[in-house]
Amino acid sequence: MEKTFNSKSTTNNHLKYHIRLKHLFIDNKRQIGLKFSHSHAIEAILKGNEEVNWSDYYQMYYCLNKKNNLDWIYKVFNGIAWVNGQHFFDKGNKGKCVAPQKVDEWRNREKIKGIKYCPTAYLDKLEARHYSINTCRSYISLFEKFLNDHKDKSLKQIDERNIESYLKHLILDGRSDSYINQMINAIKFYYEVVLGMPNRFYKVDRPKKRKTLPKVLSTEEIESLIKASNNIKHKCILSLLYSAGLRRSELLNLKIEDIDSKRMVINVINSKQGKDRKTLLAESVLQDLRQYFKAFKPKKYLFEGQYGGQYSSTSILKIVKSCAKKAGINKNVSPHMLRHSFATHLLENGTDLRYIQDLLGHNSTITTEIYTQVATHKLTLIQNPINLLNL
Repeated sequence: MEKTFNSKSTTNNHLKYHIRLKHLFIDNKRQIGLKFSHSHAIEAILKGNEEVNWSDYYQMYYCLNKKNNLDWIYKVFNGIAWVNGQHFFDKGNKGKCVAPQKVDEWRNREKIKGIKYCPTAYLDKLEARHYSINTCRSYISLFEKFLNDHKDKSLKQIDERNIESYLKHLILDGRSDSYINQMINAIKFYYEVVLGMPNRFYKVDRPKKRKTLPKVLSTEEIESLIKASNNIKHKCILSLLYSAGLRRSELLNLKIEDIDSKRMVINVINSKQGKDRKTLLAESVLQDLRQYFKAFKPKKYLFEGQYGGQYSSTSILKIVKSCAKKAGINKNVSPHMLRHSFATHLLENGTDLRYIQDLLGHNSTITTEIYTQVATHKLTLIQNPINLLNL
C-alpha cells in the first residue's frame, strides 16, 4: 500500500475520534484491523459497509487489505476521525547505513527431507536490512524451530491463535524470558518485515525484561586474567577487550589501519547500528601490539585465523575462559564482562559518565547509567550503621 496515506491522517489529529490501523491475518488473507475506543458513530459507519466484519477474537472491525478498502477508510472518516496509519505502513530500513551481511551459509545448506527451512524471502530481507550475523543466526534458528513445531500447517495457515498458543507453550515449558522475546522477534520479522505487515496485531504479552546488573571483575582479577595468557596474541586480545571496552564483534572486525598510534586512539568502524566511534589505546597495549605484529604478521584484520581471514568468535571466548581458569577466577567470565569492567573501573576512577557513554558507543546515558549501580567507590564512603553499635 502507498505510504502517502499516512500523511493524510496527520492533519486530523485534533479530531475527537482516533482509529488505529492494524494488520490482521484472517481466513488466510491479509486484513485491515480498525482499533478504536467505543463509538456508536464509528460503528454505524463501519456496519454500513458490507465488506467490513467484526472479529470476536480480536475485538475489532476488519476488512480485506486492498487499496479500495484503504481508500474508503480514509475518505469516509475524513473530518470525523483521525486515522492513524503511522505504524501500518512499512518504512523500510529507516536509512540505516550498515555493512551488509551475507547469509549464504544458510542459503546454501544441504536440505534434509521432512525439515522446514526459512523461506528465501526471509534470508533476503535479513541481508537487505543489514542485520548483524549474530542476529541473522538467532532469527533463522528460532524461526525454523517455530516452522518445524508446526509441520502440520503451512505458513499461510498459521494465524494469531496458533502463535499465541505456541508462545504460551514455551512459557509452560520453562523457556527463559530472553528466549521467548527472541522467538517473538523472529516470528514478527517474517510477518511484519518479509510480508510487509508492520504493527501486526498480536494478543501476546511480552515477558517483562528483568533488570539485571552487569557482572564485572575487579582490577586484581583483570590483571591476573591478562597475565594468565600464554602468548602475545592472546594477551593483546584480552588487553583490548578490557582497555578499549570493545564488544567481541568489534574486536574481530578491527583492521590494522584502525589502530591510530599517532593519536593513541582505536577507530571502531561500522559497529552496532552502523555507528563509528573512537576509543582508548593504552601505551602498554600499543607496545604489546607491535610485538604481536612482528610475530604474527596479520594481512588485513588485526587478528586473523591460522590460515588467514577473520579470527573466529568462538576462539575469543575460548581464550577468555581458558585464561580465567588459569587465573583461578571462579566466575563465568565472558568477553563482554571485560567491557563491563572497563566502564565500571572508569566510573570508579572519576571519569564523567558522558565520556564513558562515548567510549562505549551508547546512544543514551540511560544505558550507561547502569554502571553507577555496579561501581563501589561511593559505597566505601558510607558509614555502616553497625559500626556505631557498642558490640
